[in-house]
Amino acid sequence: MTPRARFAFDPRTIDTTGVRRELHGHYWTLGSFVRGMVRPEAPLIDVPFSTTLVDAISGPVELSGRLAVPAGGARDAVVVLHGLGGDVTSRYMLLAARAALDAGMACLRLHMRGADRRGADVYHAGLTDDLDAALRSEALAGYERLYVIGYSLGGHVTLRWAAGHALEHPRVRAVAAICPPVDLAAGVRAIQRIDRRPYQFHVLRGLKEQYAAVAARHGERTRIAPIRVEQVRRIRTIVEWDDWVIAPRYGFRSADHYYEQAAVGPHLRAIGKPALFVAADADPMIPETTVRPALARISEHVRVVWTGRGGHVGFPDDVSLGLAPRREGDLGVEPEVVAWLRAQ
Repeated sequence: MTPRARFAFDPRTIDTTGVRRELHGHYWTLGSFVRGMVRPEAPLIDVPFSTTLVDAISGPVELSGRLAVPAGGARDAVVVLHGLGGDVTSRYMLLAARAALDAGMACLRLHMRGADRRGADVYHAGLTDDLDAALRSEALAGYERLYVIGYSLGGHVTLRWAAGHALEHPRVRAVAAICPPVDLAAGVRAIQRIDRRPYQFHVLRGLKEQYAAVAARHGERTRIAPIRVEQVRRIRTIVEWDDWVIAPRYGFRSADHYYEQAAVGPHLRAIGKPALFVAADADPMIPETTVRPALARISEHVRVVWTGRGGHVGFPDDVSLGLAPRREGDLGVEPEVVAWLRAQ
Protein backbone atom coordinates (compact mmCIF):
# COMPACT_ATOMS: atom_id res chain seq x y z
CA MET A 1 0.00 0.00 0.00
CA THR A 2 1.11 3.48 -0.79
CA PRO A 3 1.56 5.44 2.45
CA ARG A 4 -0.89 8.30 2.87
CA ALA A 5 0.69 11.71 2.44
CA ARG A 6 0.66 13.83 5.56
CA PHE A 7 -0.57 17.41 5.49
CA ALA A 8 1.98 19.78 6.96
CA PHE A 9 0.41 22.97 8.28
CA ASP A 10 2.66 25.99 8.01
CA PRO A 11 1.34 29.03 9.94
CA ARG A 12 3.60 31.23 7.85
CA THR A 13 1.24 30.70 4.90
CA ILE A 14 -1.63 32.47 6.70
CA ASP A 15 -2.49 35.90 5.34
CA THR A 16 -2.48 37.63 8.72
CA THR A 17 -3.35 41.00 7.18
CA GLY A 18 -6.44 39.54 5.54
CA VAL A 19 -7.46 37.74 8.73
CA ARG A 20 -7.13 40.91 10.82
CA ARG A 21 -9.13 42.82 8.24
CA GLU A 22 -11.96 40.26 8.30
CA LEU A 23 -12.01 40.15 12.08
CA HIS A 24 -12.13 43.95 12.17
CA GLY A 25 -15.19 43.96 9.90
CA HIS A 26 -16.98 41.33 11.97
CA TYR A 27 -16.11 43.14 15.19
CA TRP A 28 -17.66 46.44 14.14
CA THR A 29 -20.67 44.80 12.50
CA LEU A 30 -21.53 42.65 15.49
CA GLY A 31 -20.21 45.15 18.02
CA SER A 32 -22.53 47.89 16.84
CA PHE A 33 -25.54 45.59 17.18
CA VAL A 34 -24.50 44.34 20.62
CA ARG A 35 -23.80 47.87 21.78
CA GLY A 36 -27.31 48.88 20.76
CA MET A 37 -28.72 46.00 22.82
CA VAL A 38 -26.55 46.50 25.92
CA ARG A 39 -26.44 50.29 25.89
CA PRO A 40 -29.38 51.57 23.84
CA GLU A 41 -29.33 55.04 22.35
CA ALA A 42 -31.20 57.69 24.31
CA PRO A 43 -34.85 57.84 23.18
CA LEU A 44 -35.83 60.64 20.85
CA ILE A 45 -38.72 63.02 21.30
CA ASP A 46 -40.74 62.21 18.21
CA VAL A 47 -44.27 61.66 16.96
CA PRO A 48 -45.89 58.96 14.82
CA PHE A 49 -45.80 59.45 11.05
CA SER A 50 -48.22 57.88 8.60
CA THR A 51 -49.13 58.19 4.96
CA THR A 52 -50.83 55.98 2.38
CA LEU A 53 -50.02 54.98 -1.16
CA VAL A 54 -51.94 52.81 -3.61
CA ASP A 55 -50.27 49.62 -4.83
CA ALA A 56 -51.51 47.93 -8.01
CA ILE A 57 -51.81 44.57 -6.23
CA SER A 58 -52.43 45.21 -2.56
CA GLY A 59 -54.42 48.43 -2.93
CA PRO A 60 -54.01 51.10 -0.22
CA VAL A 61 -50.74 50.55 1.66
CA GLU A 62 -50.22 52.25 5.00
CA LEU A 63 -46.70 53.46 5.73
CA SER A 64 -45.57 54.41 9.21
CA GLY A 65 -42.55 55.91 10.89
CA ARG A 66 -41.37 58.35 13.51
CA LEU A 67 -40.87 62.08 12.91
CA ALA A 68 -38.59 64.10 15.18
CA VAL A 69 -38.36 67.90 14.98
CA PRO A 70 -35.82 70.03 16.89
CA ALA A 71 -37.09 72.56 19.40
CA GLY A 72 -38.04 75.70 17.54
CA GLY A 73 -38.80 73.86 14.32
CA ALA A 74 -36.70 73.29 11.20
CA ARG A 75 -36.54 74.28 7.55
CA ASP A 76 -34.87 71.07 6.39
CA ALA A 77 -35.73 67.41 6.91
CA VAL A 78 -33.93 64.10 6.43
CA VAL A 79 -35.70 60.84 5.57
CA VAL A 80 -33.86 57.72 6.76
CA LEU A 81 -34.41 54.17 5.45
CA HIS A 82 -33.47 50.98 7.28
CA GLY A 83 -31.83 47.82 6.00
CA LEU A 84 -33.30 44.39 5.22
CA GLY A 85 -35.08 43.02 8.27
CA GLY A 86 -34.53 46.27 10.21
CA ASP A 87 -36.92 48.98 11.32
CA VAL A 88 -36.99 52.49 12.77
CA THR A 89 -35.64 51.29 16.11
CA SER A 90 -32.39 49.97 14.59
CA ARG A 91 -29.38 51.64 16.20
CA TYR A 92 -28.07 53.21 13.00
CA MET A 93 -31.48 54.80 12.40
CA LEU A 94 -31.35 56.47 15.81
CA LEU A 95 -27.78 57.65 15.19
CA ALA A 96 -28.85 59.26 11.90
CA ALA A 97 -31.81 60.95 13.57
CA ARG A 98 -29.65 62.27 16.38
CA ALA A 99 -27.14 63.70 13.91
CA ALA A 100 -29.93 65.40 11.96
CA LEU A 101 -31.46 66.92 15.09
CA ASP A 102 -28.08 68.14 16.31
CA ALA A 103 -27.70 69.90 12.95
CA GLY A 104 -31.08 71.61 13.38
CA MET A 105 -32.92 69.38 10.91
CA ALA A 106 -36.08 67.33 11.30
CA CYS A 107 -35.80 63.58 10.75
CA LEU A 108 -38.31 61.03 9.51
CA ARG A 109 -37.34 57.43 10.20
CA LEU A 110 -39.46 55.54 7.71
CA HIS A 111 -40.67 51.98 7.94
CA MET A 112 -40.68 50.37 4.53
CA ARG A 113 -43.97 48.60 4.01
CA GLY A 114 -44.50 45.82 6.52
CA ALA A 115 -41.42 46.57 8.62
CA ASP A 116 -43.63 47.89 11.42
CA ARG A 117 -45.15 44.38 11.80
CA ARG A 118 -48.63 45.69 10.96
CA GLY A 119 -48.91 43.42 7.94
CA ALA A 120 -49.37 45.94 5.14
CA ASP A 121 -47.10 44.16 2.64
CA VAL A 122 -43.49 43.09 2.00
CA TYR A 123 -40.79 45.25 0.41
CA HIS A 124 -37.77 44.64 -1.80
CA ALA A 125 -34.53 46.31 -2.89
CA GLY A 126 -35.95 47.92 -6.01
CA LEU A 127 -39.21 49.18 -4.52
CA THR A 128 -38.95 52.98 -4.50
CA ASP A 129 -42.66 53.77 -4.12
CA ASP A 130 -42.52 53.95 -0.31
CA LEU A 131 -39.74 56.53 -0.26
CA ASP A 132 -41.46 58.53 -2.98
CA ALA A 133 -44.74 58.54 -1.04
CA ALA A 134 -43.01 59.69 2.15
CA LEU A 135 -41.31 62.57 0.34
CA ARG A 136 -44.67 63.65 -1.09
CA SER A 137 -46.48 63.29 2.24
CA GLU A 138 -48.30 66.11 4.00
CA ALA A 139 -46.01 65.76 7.02
CA LEU A 140 -43.00 66.86 4.94
CA ALA A 141 -44.80 69.42 2.78
CA GLY A 142 -43.66 72.40 4.85
CA TYR A 143 -39.91 71.76 4.65
CA GLU A 144 -37.86 73.79 2.18
CA ARG A 145 -35.14 71.21 1.60
CA LEU A 146 -35.23 67.42 1.89
CA TYR A 147 -32.46 64.83 2.08
CA VAL A 148 -32.37 61.03 2.20
CA ILE A 149 -30.05 58.63 4.03
CA GLY A 150 -30.37 54.91 3.37
CA TYR A 151 -28.58 52.07 5.11
CA SER A 152 -27.75 48.72 3.49
CA LEU A 153 -30.82 47.65 1.46
CA GLY A 154 -32.33 51.04 2.33
CA GLY A 155 -29.25 52.57 0.72
CA HIS A 156 -29.90 50.52 -2.40
CA VAL A 157 -33.50 51.76 -2.48
CA THR A 158 -32.22 55.32 -2.04
CA LEU A 159 -29.85 55.06 -5.01
CA ARG A 160 -32.50 53.32 -7.16
CA TRP A 161 -34.91 56.14 -6.33
CA ALA A 162 -32.26 58.79 -7.06
CA ALA A 163 -31.59 57.23 -10.48
CA GLY A 164 -35.25 57.22 -11.47
CA HIS A 165 -37.22 59.82 -9.54
CA ALA A 166 -34.99 62.42 -7.88
CA LEU A 167 -35.39 64.99 -10.64
CA GLU A 168 -39.15 64.95 -10.01
CA HIS A 169 -38.48 66.30 -6.51
CA PRO A 170 -36.78 69.72 -6.65
CA ARG A 171 -36.83 69.99 -2.85
CA VAL A 172 -34.65 66.90 -2.51
CA ARG A 173 -31.13 68.33 -2.64
CA ALA A 174 -28.95 65.25 -2.01
CA VAL A 175 -28.98 61.63 -0.88
CA ALA A 176 -26.57 59.30 0.92
CA ALA A 177 -26.26 55.51 0.91
CA ILE A 178 -24.28 53.79 3.67
CA CYS A 179 -23.00 50.24 3.01
CA PRO A 180 -25.47 49.51 0.20
CA PRO A 181 -25.30 46.56 -2.16
CA VAL A 182 -25.19 47.46 -5.85
CA ASP A 183 -25.01 44.01 -7.44
CA LEU A 184 -27.79 42.08 -5.72
CA ALA A 185 -26.87 38.68 -7.17
CA ALA A 186 -23.22 38.99 -6.16
CA GLY A 187 -24.16 40.24 -2.71
CA VAL A 188 -26.51 37.34 -2.06
CA ARG A 189 -23.92 34.82 -3.22
CA ALA A 190 -21.36 36.33 -0.85
CA ILE A 191 -23.59 36.11 2.20
CA GLN A 192 -24.06 32.36 1.65
CA ARG A 193 -20.56 31.75 3.04
CA ILE A 194 -20.61 29.74 6.24
CA ASP A 195 -19.04 32.55 8.28
CA ARG A 196 -21.78 34.93 7.06
CA ARG A 197 -24.68 32.68 8.06
CA PRO A 198 -25.25 34.39 11.45
CA TYR A 199 -25.96 37.65 9.61
CA GLN A 200 -28.38 35.85 7.32
CA PHE A 201 -30.13 34.32 10.32
CA HIS A 202 -30.51 37.74 11.94
CA VAL A 203 -31.94 39.34 8.79
CA LEU A 204 -34.35 36.47 8.15
CA ARG A 205 -35.64 36.56 11.72
CA GLY A 206 -36.94 40.08 11.15
CA LEU A 207 -38.36 39.24 7.73
CA LYS A 208 -40.21 36.20 9.07
CA GLU A 209 -41.83 38.30 11.79
CA GLN A 210 -42.95 40.78 9.17
CA TYR A 211 -44.32 38.03 6.92
CA ALA A 212 -46.34 36.46 9.73
CA ALA A 213 -48.13 39.78 10.19
CA VAL A 214 -48.75 40.08 6.42
CA ALA A 215 -50.23 36.57 6.26
CA ALA A 216 -52.41 37.22 9.31
CA ARG A 217 -53.82 40.33 7.66
CA HIS A 218 -54.17 39.22 4.04
CA GLY A 219 -54.38 35.45 4.37
CA GLU A 220 -51.89 32.75 3.40
CA ARG A 221 -51.28 31.72 -0.21
CA THR A 222 -52.54 35.00 -1.59
CA ARG A 223 -50.81 37.34 -4.05
CA ILE A 224 -49.45 39.40 -1.15
CA ALA A 225 -48.53 36.43 1.07
CA PRO A 226 -47.83 33.73 -1.55
CA ILE A 227 -46.83 30.85 0.77
CA ARG A 228 -47.81 29.55 4.19
CA VAL A 229 -46.23 30.94 7.33
CA GLU A 230 -44.99 27.45 8.17
CA GLN A 231 -43.06 27.38 4.88
CA VAL A 232 -41.55 30.79 5.62
CA ARG A 233 -40.37 29.55 9.01
CA ARG A 234 -38.35 26.87 7.19
CA ILE A 235 -36.54 29.40 4.98
CA ARG A 236 -32.81 29.31 5.68
CA THR A 237 -31.32 31.69 3.11
CA ILE A 238 -32.08 35.09 1.62
CA VAL A 239 -32.16 33.43 -1.81
CA GLU A 240 -35.04 31.25 -0.64
CA TRP A 241 -36.83 34.31 0.76
CA ASP A 242 -36.46 36.10 -2.57
CA ASP A 243 -37.46 33.01 -4.56
CA TRP A 244 -40.48 32.01 -2.50
CA VAL A 245 -41.80 35.37 -1.28
CA ILE A 246 -40.47 38.36 -3.23
CA ALA A 247 -40.52 36.88 -6.75
CA PRO A 248 -44.16 35.70 -6.71
CA ARG A 249 -45.36 38.78 -4.81
CA TYR A 250 -43.88 41.21 -7.32
CA GLY A 251 -44.14 39.22 -10.54
CA PHE A 252 -40.51 38.23 -11.01
CA ARG A 253 -39.84 34.85 -12.59
CA SER A 254 -37.32 33.91 -9.91
CA ALA A 255 -34.88 35.35 -7.41
CA ASP A 256 -32.29 35.69 -10.18
CA HIS A 257 -34.77 37.63 -12.32
CA TYR A 258 -35.50 39.91 -9.36
CA TYR A 259 -31.77 40.58 -8.83
CA GLU A 260 -31.30 41.36 -12.50
CA GLN A 261 -34.26 43.71 -12.73
CA ALA A 262 -33.91 45.49 -9.39
CA ALA A 263 -30.14 45.96 -9.00
CA VAL A 264 -29.04 49.60 -9.02
CA GLY A 265 -25.59 48.95 -10.51
CA PRO A 266 -26.60 49.48 -14.16
CA HIS A 267 -28.46 52.69 -13.21
CA LEU A 268 -25.78 54.53 -11.25
CA ARG A 269 -24.95 56.68 -14.26
CA ALA A 270 -28.51 58.04 -14.26
CA ILE A 271 -28.23 59.74 -10.86
CA GLY A 272 -28.55 63.45 -11.53
CA LYS A 273 -28.32 64.91 -8.01
CA PRO A 274 -25.53 64.87 -5.44
CA ALA A 275 -25.25 61.40 -3.94
CA LEU A 276 -22.84 60.11 -1.32
CA PHE A 277 -21.79 56.45 -1.33
CA VAL A 278 -20.11 55.28 1.89
CA ALA A 279 -18.67 51.77 2.17
CA ALA A 280 -16.30 49.88 4.48
CA ASP A 281 -13.40 47.89 3.07
CA ALA A 282 -14.01 45.10 5.58
CA ASP A 283 -17.82 44.96 5.38
CA PRO A 284 -18.63 41.26 5.93
CA MET A 285 -22.22 41.47 4.68
CA ILE A 286 -21.65 43.52 1.51
CA PRO A 287 -18.04 42.61 0.57
CA GLU A 288 -16.13 45.21 -1.41
CA THR A 289 -15.56 42.66 -4.19
CA THR A 290 -19.31 42.76 -4.90
CA VAL A 291 -19.35 46.57 -5.00
CA ARG A 292 -16.23 47.99 -6.64
CA PRO A 293 -16.86 46.62 -10.17
CA ALA A 294 -20.20 48.44 -10.43
CA LEU A 295 -18.69 51.68 -9.16
CA ALA A 296 -16.51 51.86 -12.26
CA ARG A 297 -19.58 53.16 -14.10
CA ILE A 298 -21.20 55.90 -12.05
CA SER A 299 -22.55 59.40 -12.49
CA GLU A 300 -20.30 62.39 -11.91
CA HIS A 301 -22.79 63.40 -9.21
CA VAL A 302 -21.89 60.41 -7.02
CA ARG A 303 -19.12 60.81 -4.46
CA VAL A 304 -17.68 57.50 -3.26
CA VAL A 305 -15.93 57.20 0.10
CA TRP A 306 -14.30 53.99 1.30
CA THR A 307 -13.18 53.65 4.88
CA GLY A 308 -10.69 51.15 6.20
CA ARG A 309 -12.38 51.21 9.59
CA GLY A 310 -15.73 49.69 10.42
CA GLY A 311 -18.01 46.92 9.25
CA HIS A 312 -21.56 46.75 7.94
CA VAL A 313 -23.35 49.95 9.06
CA GLY A 314 -21.20 49.90 12.19
CA PHE A 315 -18.20 52.20 12.67
CA PRO A 316 -15.84 53.35 15.44
CA ASP A 317 -16.93 56.55 17.12
CA ASP A 318 -13.81 58.38 15.99
CA VAL A 319 -13.85 57.30 12.35
CA SER A 320 -13.51 60.12 9.82
CA LEU A 321 -14.70 60.09 6.23
CA GLY A 322 -12.88 63.30 5.35
CA LEU A 323 -16.15 64.99 4.39
CA ALA A 324 -16.35 67.73 7.00
CA PRO A 325 -14.40 68.93 10.05
CA ARG A 326 -15.33 66.98 13.16
CA ARG A 327 -17.01 69.04 15.84
CA GLU A 328 -16.54 68.38 19.54
CA GLY A 329 -18.96 65.68 20.61
CA ASP A 330 -19.50 64.25 17.10
CA LEU A 331 -19.41 60.45 17.11
CA GLY A 332 -19.44 58.06 14.16
CA VAL A 333 -20.06 58.73 10.49
CA GLU A 334 -23.55 60.22 10.73
CA PRO A 335 -22.62 63.82 11.66
CA GLU A 336 -20.24 63.97 8.69
CA VAL A 337 -22.85 62.52 6.35
CA VAL A 338 -25.45 65.04 7.51
CA ALA A 339 -22.97 67.91 7.13
CA TRP A 340 -22.15 66.77 3.60
CA LEU A 341 -25.82 66.62 2.68
CA ARG A 342 -26.49 70.14 3.95
CA ALA A 343 -23.54 71.49 1.98
CA GLN A 344 -24.97 70.38 -1.36
